Amino acid sequence: MIRIEQLHKSFDGVAVLKGISLEIGKGEILALIGRSGYGKSVLLKHVAGLMKPNRGRVVLDGHDMNLLRGKELRKLRNRLGFLFQSGALFDSMNIFDNVAFPLKEKTKLREKEIREKVLYELEQVGLIGSENKYPSQISGGMVRRASIARALVEEPEIMLIDEPTTGLDPVTGQTILSLIDSCHQRLRFTGIIVTHEVPRIFEIVDKVAMLQDGVILFQGTPKEIMQCEEPAVKTFIAGSMEWLRDIDGGPEAVVRTATRKPHTM
Repeated sequence: MIRIEQLHKSFDGVAVLKGISLEIGKGEILALIGRSGYGKSVLLKHVAGLMKPNRGRVVLDGHDMNLLRGKELRKLRNRLGFLFQSGALFDSMNIFDNVAFPLKEKTKLREKEIREKVLYELEQVGLIGSENKYPSQISGGMVRRASIARALVEEPEIMLIDEPTTGLDPVTGQTILSLIDSCHQRLRFTGIIVTHEVPRIFEIVDKVAMLQDGVILFQGTPKEIMQCEEPAVKTFIAGSMEWLRDIDGGPEAVVRTATRKPHTM
């Protein structure tokens, strides 16, 4: 469903992506991890068609993003959902109107149909009863839930998710990851999640890729990265897992459970 081939991108002569190649099969989710400032969000924007590479290409379901223009590009983008790091809700709209916005802008659905779809998605993310509130009136976790509902209201085939737990406390962050997992089980979209939530993210993804200095240092399953002997990968994982040392089972417990549970149909 998503194929990235030898992607290169530079800004003002500084190389950010240096030949990235990845492949995500239909219905799979890949976690894109690595230190801040190494190009993870830039890569995500290339997949969304928001940036053009200097070299290489992004192929979505057989369509080369570099070759599409106008109507064909818009048609492909309509198959994508994008969850922004900050939530990116409109402050002047209540939660219902925020979620309804893409349906009103891009479809010809009647008001009754829009209302039914919006309320359904709000129910899925636990926000029924909050639809008339504004973003400033709800918590950060609720803002992320509303953003997820907005991203999924068109039932996209591909979901691009940028740091969904940034700024949230650990408990709320875990709730958001679980919600993304349940939405994936329901809609079976293909996804990329840019995240620092290591190792918690390993519970809900099929593949992991680690980006550093513009190249992919590792790609494989969650279990494989936990056992990887590459020094830079081991150092990153060890640092990310420091908080585990005070909980039951410690890091070894994560190694034992870092295999994604089978999807339910």
